[in-house]
Amino acid sequence: MTQLKPIVSHSHLDSIPSSAAGKFKADKSSSSTSTYIHRLRFNSSLQKLTLWSFLFLVAVLFFFLLSPPSPPPPRRKNLQSTTPLGGSDWERRVRSSARVRSKTGLSVLVTGAAGFVGTHVSIALKRRGDGVLGLDNFNTYYDVALKESRKSLLDRTGVFVVEGDINDGVLLRKLFDVVAFTHVMHLAAQAGVRYAMQNPNSYIHSNIAGFVSLLEVCKSVNPQPAIVWASSSSVYGLNSKVPFSEKDRTDHPASLYAATKKADEAIAHAYNYIHGLSITGLRFFTVYGPWGRPDMAYFFFTKDILEGKEISVFEGPNHGTVARDFTYIDDVVKGCLASLDTAKKSTGSGGKKKGAAQLRIFNLGNTKPVPVSKLLSILEKLLKVKAKRKVVSLPRNGDVQFTHANISLAYKELGYKPTTNLETGLKKFVKWYVGYYDPKKKSAW
Repeated sequence: MTQLKPIVSHSHLDSIPSSAAGKFKADKSSSSTSTYIHRLRFNSSLQKLTLWSFLFLVAVLFFFLLSPPSPPPPRRKNLQSTTPLGGSDWERRVRSSARVRSKTGLSVLVTGAAGFVGTHVSIALKRRGDGVLGLDNFNTYYDVALKESRKSLLDRTGVFVVEGDINDGVLLRKLFDVVAFTHVMHLAAQAGVRYAMQNPNSYIHSNIAGFVSLLEVCKSVNPQPAIVWASSSSVYGLNSKVPFSEKDRTDHPASLYAATKKADEAIAHAYNYIHGLSITGLRFFTVYGPWGRPDMAYFFFTKDILEGKEISVFEGPNHGTVARDFTYIDDVVKGCLASLDTAKKSTGSGGKKKGAAQLRIFNLGNTKPVPVSKLLSILEKLLKVKAKRKVVSLPRNGDVQFTHANISLAYKELGYKPTTNLETGLKKFVKWYVGYYDPKKKSAW
């Protein structure tokens, strides 16, 4: 079957759920220069210094004139901001997007705003009257066109997305100069457990250095914002006790991605303790739904089923079941908004702590693990196409055999209670997928 390509239109963009001089003048001729040099008398150290300084400047000049110009950096592959700073129009757009439009509204900087969760959270905040400014570097880890489509949706919702990176401290400080954000929803990160085997440095740069870069700016501004950020269920690693609880040890990561998220939790503790930043971490459990990530199993299973490709279904040791606690995006968004709403103010000023600050960590899962083989069966039913299955052993590439969230703490503190089962959520995803990649078939849904 021919590979489907996205066709973007306003109609399917609406299908989203509600829930990054001086000048040197050369001598006229080489002979005049030579004559001048021969007339010099090296009778003092000052004259020698003058001569060698002159020759050095000439050499440098010729080096730059004769060297070919450096090629421009590849678009969206380096992690520096591509957004010009300042300017009245730019600042106007930033302020307008972040302007609070309800009496109890928040002013939120959302990093990773053009990502899957970032898009949904930004729209949910905007629709309830909060001020929202997005930041995203539009990196090329997966299809940038999908991120651009999400950005178009955000634009139409009134959310301005600044193209830049969390490692760009100058840009971050500029944004906080323009807007006194009350909260930061930090979702920007290098995602995926398997990609770390190809590009480990991207995880260190984005997940660790980027997080520190953001916290450094947040600790220094006045007032300090409250921070809610995305950790991951991956931190539970090779834990065998289920369901996973926030009280469980998390010192056996199975992937570099998990290790960076574990490191971030320790870094958050340090900035909370030293600088008085209010910080809430959210351990997401296999989030899925419309506008999702193409590197997730439910997404590429759908693609491969429609294209008639063989699908590898993993099994654990001794034919053990591989299962995930699939969590629908609308439920995760509710948890994110509740975390922002219940976050207490930071207690520092100018980087100095004035009192103890709030530090929390929550599981956001569905607490109902489903075998991956059943996920595939549900997609076969919805797509009305039989998948070509191939059962293979679970590789040691960062994937774990199962995930299962204990959400009692999130329920108690946030009122978090997921309501979407896997089949209902996948039906909404498939409807979006067909409408996005093949609008002609949308009417069948």
